[in-house]
Formats: sequence, structure tokens, C-alpha cells
Amino acid sequence: MPLRTITLLGATGSVGRSVRDVVAENPQRLAIGTVVGGRDAEALARVAVETGARFAALADATAGDALKRALAGSGIESGAGRSAVLEAVARPADIVVSAISGAAGLEATFAALLPGRTIALANKESLVCAGEAVMARAAAAGARMLPLDSEHNALFQVLGHEPLDSIRSMTLTASGGPFRTWSAEAIANAGPEQALRHPNYAMGAKITVDSAGLMNKGLEVIEARFLFGLEPAQLDVLVHPQQVVHGLVTFRDGSVSAGMAVPDMRVAAAHCLGIDGRLDAPPARFLDLASGEPLTFERPDLQRFPALGLALAALAEGGAKPAILNAVNEMAVAAFLAGRIRFPGIAALVEAVCAQDFGTARAPQDVAEALAVDHDARQRAALLLSRAPFAAT
Repeated sequence: MPLRTITLLGATGSVGRSVRDVVAENPQRLAIGTVVGGRDAEALARVAVETGARFAALADATAGDALKRALAGSGIESGAGRSAVLEAVARPADIVVSAISGAAGLEATFAALLPGRTIALANKESLVCAGEAVMARAAAAGARMLPLDSEHNALFQVLGHEPLDSIRSMTLTASGGPFRTWSAEAIANAGPEQALRHPNYAMGAKITVDSAGLMNKGLEVIEARFLFGLEPAQLDVLVHPQQVVHGLVTFRDGSVSAGMAVPDMRVAAAHCLGIDGRLDAPPARFLDLASGEPLTFERPDLQRFPALGLALAALAEGGAKPAILNAVNEMAVAAFLAGRIRFPGIAALVEAVCAQDFGTARAPQDVAEALAVDHDARQRAALLLSRAPFAAT
């Protein structure tokens, strides 16, 4: 099998680390040619050198000189800012891993959708903000979209070549986060330190806080709607603290198939990077059902975790509402991590802005429309955050 080249967007994050581990385990089949990071020049330079990349780009335009200094003598080309990121995406590659966190990854993901490309998508916000546009662009370009999130990857593998009309429903599982057994009062008094203690995964701060409030699962349900072409009513969520079953598909005939694996992002990464021939995953714990704890499932409590309900409502309403929800949530999580609002204030801010009149906001048809909706929603969220009474929420 010929060597596949990879462009890694979000190279310094947790998904980027998982991808790098898989590539290191399969040097005869995979090579990283381009790496993209956010603003940490030293970290991106280390990744570029370690992986043997030929080009490195930072999204932060002010960090270009720092990146050049960090790469001095390596022979690796570099750039910084929006144009450098788009240059990185345009460089030849067989697989583009889209793992830039948040709505910031939308433009790069959209630009990566070129003929013959395989996109390993870990940036769920691309589909939350502009699902219709992204999937239409992928189909028109002949690009292959593969889910790198563990839940969606499990569902993708379970489906195989089954036709869409054979599916009755899909269920995504959630760990329940660090607050799964906490009372509403205890959750209300939790600070960032408690919210960042995810029971199963080591992830970035934003996604970890999202997981604590189950907003992350809501965003994943929206992603699944566009990724698999299902109706909102066909998607469901179960809390499964062991995180062994990542997704279930119920077929029309009543049979149910489960996608199972240890909770390790390298499993999904290995599947995406080896889509035409299974790869060896890095040394890890393989699933042993006989020695593990019993598997349990429960319904999510929307009273204690209202963020999930807000995400499901945004999906049901459609149009631009998922993009609005995502933008406000990013603002709210940042405010929580900065100590400006309490944990319940995240869902409260999202609910307050989503309830406002945005006119007849249609689903974004391209990146420009999605970014315009995002900007409007962030401005409204910032206005509410500036008012003293809201900070006590």
C-alpha cells in the first residue's frame, strides 16, 4: 500500500497527539507533511521536527517570528495567520485531519474539501455551524468525510454499507462527566477545577467543560444529524459511564449493533487513517469484557444538565440556531473558565441568546454566512455578559 501523506490541523491538541501516535506506529504507511497549530510556537515547532513535517503554520498571525526562531536550522518552512493556514490546507495531502477546536476550524475544514481528499473530522463545530454547506461541498468535490470523534466513528463502523433507510435510530453515549452523580446544588457551586476532571479522557479545557455539562453530547448529536443524514427524531443519547460502548444503531428489523472499544482516541484515529486497510494501533489496553466492570446505561437528566436539552432544541428548530448555540456556548465556557460566571451560567447564557429574535435566519449556505451568524451571536452574548446581574447566574 502506498505511503499516505497527512495534513494535521490542530497538531498540538489531544486529537493531534493521538494521530501522531498512530502515525509513529505505522511509518511505512503514513507520513505527516504539514502541521497547523493555534498560537503556541514552541509546541508546534517541536511537533513539526518530531514528525518530519515540511511546513508548519500557526493561526495566530503575531506568532510568526517566534515560530521561525523555533524552527531555525530545521529546514521546515513556516507561516502564520489566516493565509498561512489556508496555504497549509492547500498543500498536497491524501488525508486532512481537521482537529482545530471550535468554530475557528470551520474555514480550514471547508477549504480542505478538495477532489480525492479524505477528511478525518474531529472538529464537530464545522457541522454544527454549517452542516448543510459542508456536506454539500464534500459531495460536490468528491471528498470523503470520515468521523474521528469516537462516538461517530463507532457508528460509522457499525453501519458499514447498510443503506440509510435500514436505520431506525442511532444512539450516542456519554460518560456523564465529573458531575454525573452530583446534586444540582453541588453542580451549581462547582468551579473550573472540578469541571475539568473528566473521568475517562484527557482533553482540552473547552471540550472538557462541555462534557461536564453534556453540551458536548448535544453538539455531537447535531454533528451526527448532518454526518449520517438522519432526522433529529432518529438520534438519541444514553449516559454510559464506562465509555466502552460508543454508539448503537437500531435497524428497522429490531436488531441493534454496538460499536465498542476502550476509551482511547487512538482507536478512532487508526480507523480513519487506515480506512482502506486496518492499521496497528499504538500499544494500548485492548477491550477485555470479562475483566472489566459491568456496563451500565441511564437516561440523561435534563434538569441537572440543561445544556443537552438546549442543543437538542436547537437541532429541532434548525436553520441557524445550531450555529448560534455553538457561538454562545464558546463564549460562555470561556467566561466560566475565567471566573466571570458560575457553571449554571453557561446554559443560562446559551438559553438567553437563543431565545432572542434573529429574524428568519436560514441555515448557513457557506462559510461567510456561518461566520456572520457566529459573530452576531457572540456580540449578543458579550452584551449579556457585561451586565452585572448575569454574572451571578
